[in-house]
Amino acid sequence: MAATLTQQGRPIINMGIGEPDFTAAPAVIEAATRAMADGRMQYSPATGLPELREAIAQHYKDVFGLDIAPSRIIVTAGASAALVLTCAALVDRGTEVLMPDPSYPCNRHFVAAFNGTARLIASGPEQQFQLTDQTVREHWGPATRGVLLATPSNPTGTSIDPDELAKIIQTVRQKGGFTIVDEIYQGLSYDSAPTSALSIADDIVVINSFSKYFNMTGWRLGWMVVPEKLVPSVEKLTQNLFICASTIAQYAALACFKPASIALFEERRLEFKRRRDFIVPALRDLGFKVPVTPDGAFYVYADCTALSDDADRLTLDLLNQANVVLVPGMDFGPSTAHTYIRLSYATSMENLHEAVRRIRQFFAQQA
Repeated sequence: MAATLTQQGRPIINMGIGEPDFTAAPAVIEAATRAMADGRMQYSPATGLPELREAIAQHYKDVFGLDIAPSRIIVTAGASAALVLTCAALVDRGTEVLMPDPSYPCNRHFVAAFNGTARLIASGPEQQFQLTDQTVREHWGPATRGVLLATPSNPTGTSIDPDELAKIIQTVRQKGGFTIVDEIYQGLSYDSAPTSALSIADDIVVINSFSKYFNMTGWRLGWMVVPEKLVPSVEKLTQNLFICASTIAQYAALACFKPASIALFEERRLEFKRRRDFIVPALRDLGFKVPVTPDGAFYVYADCTALSDDADRLTLDLLNQANVVLVPGMDFGPSTAHTYIRLSYATSMENLHEAVRRIRQFFAQQA
């Protein structure tokens, strides 16, 4: 609907899409250009270019002090492909996977694609909108085989406390299950240094991406870190399902780890923090409740019950009358379907200020 209105000439401000407004770093674009000019466009190994797997391993060492064997790193066609491969390897017919409600909608579909069942557990602001060790214990049933977590999370921008995450992983391990941790927003942490679940355990699957922190959404490139025993299965699956990730994107991504690129990404991270620090109090001033200040990603999950009894209708009205795109909670699970909206602040400060002005005017006209 927003695209149609934009084509009609309406000045739409889109705070719905989870995509950085920054593009790939200059060194990344230069590296892609060189790879094409040199003719390096053939298939890569199914698991990824060896030099990229080594660069990712070095990144874990530089940032987190972790020694991750490059052989455990599988380069994928985006984090989505990594989740497909993970579910293909771990989910069987009837397998139940626990995940929080709200959560990224595609996660439950990845499980369903392999005849598993995603069990969404209502997780409110008291739990940071995340699963806890207690909720995992309470909801683990005969068909449960694992958990799928995201930290920081889409749609809430909240992270799981490392101590709580360690408890969850230990509980799942005791039950003989698997833990999948989506860390694609890992670099976008604002109130403390980023952490990785790999600092807690190495018998888990961790998903990451070049899309968010590295600003390469359309390049479709990600990676996964898996236990060594799972590598042969995942390699066979990626050979059959994807052949390999884009070779050009892989050569380009090598430049992400250059000092100048990292410095640029850090500047952009601080800009996202500046936007968060503006939009959260602005939303509260408008009448939204933001029960948990997001500590990562670029989303705010806001309770709109003081303003509307139907989040879906509110977002439609804001689109059609204020030219502002927000996302209703119905996309992310039933527990917050009608009471919450998600806002993405992955847009300019100018747009954020203008959107707040329009929303304020909209509510003033409703009074």
